Amino acid sequence: MSVTSANRLELLQIADAVAREKMIDPDLVIEAMEDSLGKAARSRYGAEYDIRAKIHRKSGELEMTRYREVVEEVENHFTELSLEDAQAIKPDAQIGDFLTDELPPMDFGRIAAQSAKQVIMQKVREAERQRQYEEFKDRAGEIINGIVKRTEYGNVIVDVGRGEAILRRDQLIQREAFRNGDRVRALIREVRLEMRGPQIFLSRTAPEFLAELFKMEVPEIYDGIIEIRAVARDPGSRAKMGVISYDNSIDPVGACVGMRGSRVQAVVNELQGEKIDIIPWNEDPATFLVNALQPAEVSKVVFDDDTDRIEIVVPDEQLSLAIGRRGQNVRLASQLTGFDIDIMTEAEESERRQVEFTERSQNFIKALNVDELVAQLLVSEGFETLEEVAYVEISELSGIDGFDENTAEELQARAREYIEEQNAKSIERARELGMDQALFDFEGLTPQMFEALAEDGILTLDEFATCADWELAGGYTTIDGKRVKDEGLLEKFDMSLEEARQLIMNARIMVGLVDPSEMEEEASEEASAEETNAQEGGE
Repeated sequence: MSVTSANRLELLQIADAVAREKMIDPDLVIEAMEDSLGKAARSRYGAEYDIRAKIHRKSGELEMTRYREVVEEVENHFTELSLEDAQAIKPDAQIGDFLTDELPPMDFGRIAAQSAKQVIMQKVREAERQRQYEEFKDRAGEIINGIVKRTEYGNVIVDVGRGEAILRRDQLIQREAFRNGDRVRALIREVRLEMRGPQIFLSRTAPEFLAELFKMEVPEIYDGIIEIRAVARDPGSRAKMGVISYDNSIDPVGACVGMRGSRVQAVVNELQGEKIDIIPWNEDPATFLVNALQPAEVSKVVFDDDTDRIEIVVPDEQLSLAIGRRGQNVRLASQLTGFDIDIMTEAEESERRQVEFTERSQNFIKALNVDELVAQLLVSEGFETLEEVAYVEISELSGIDGFDENTAEELQARAREYIEEQNAKSIERARELGMDQALFDFEGLTPQMFEALAEDGILTLDEFATCADWELAGGYTTIDGKRVKDEGLLEKFDMSLEEARQLIMNARIMVGLVDPSEMEEEASEEASAEETNAQEGGE
């Protein structure tokens, strides 16, 4: 191919045609041509030379130029030039300058031309991929329409206009099948730039897909009057969606359902008949959970702040309805609220309360050496532990029917005596197991905690300092999608994760594992960063 003998405008016409076909910038095509022609020239003159091609954007004129850099000490004679030699050519040359030599026109051989063509195509493909990535990278979370091109191993390849997207089989609704040429609507879940180009991943099972469909069908959601606060889905079967209205005159549930159910039915049809429960959002977790468990009726809700667990009590005949088919109703309610839910019937709760009442009564009988009636009176009045009896205001005990001030004082004296006796036994047991005095002197732990630590082999302050907070207070680990309970060494003493974290940090400071001054600096930096972010957010 002879570039110099061809029409000078032909290069520009080719570049413009390729750019229009691939929908990329013509300058990118010209730059690709320059790179390819420079590579072809180096294959002709020698790969050691720094030869660059330049195509003028208006005339199409091609220039070939050799570049040599002016350096103090020449290491490569093909691309470098000493200052003395450079000043002999150009008197004002300085270190770091480039001297150029224009090369004569040349004809490219068949191999060089083929190589140039490959470089151009590679550059064009890279530009096309970059253009596709730039177009889709900020569209994650949007719904897009496309046409099915083909199916590969159960995955659906979708033509989305200026590229292809993949709808994996695990992102398809159950029993859903597409054929070539079918129109498909899906959520852009993720856009990644990989070696083989941008990969656009779609989803029809994501909770966000349902939310976006409602946004398209319900103008109040699009305008921000109604907000979707939470979505939980069992794709193709059932879904729950929590909504809230910022206009008291608009019912969020009614607006999402629409006249005669027209709005929700449009979404149901798109999701292959998926049943959708629309639930009014409430800031009170217990109230929201009661709503989320509909259509089941809830008798009682017990909320545990420490473990984010909720106990739900339902009438006996409502248990199967609350749990749902294969646990679907309670599972979706749990996903919607973010709490682990334990469901029991009124009969089961009554039986459990009776067992707890009996156990607490027996504990008081044993520790206080009283008869069953006195113990039951204490439990009935809400006393659960011996410590509550020992250290409560004397008036709270004497105010119980049948108790006078002398009885109350005697009960407190017996409770304190029993506690001191148990504390002494726990400390003695910990000493027998070899606990170090430094750990006994550490503040924040009770004698029973010392005994529990010693029985688990934690005998020194250094060993305590290396514990993790969940080892002391307990926690949860997710295994195969299920939350598994991790029992903590001190969990039975009602120690929270925050308390465990603070105790461990204090121990680490005492043994020298943590520098308090560094902690203060980090805290100050975090506070400054938060303040800066808050100011920027306000602006």
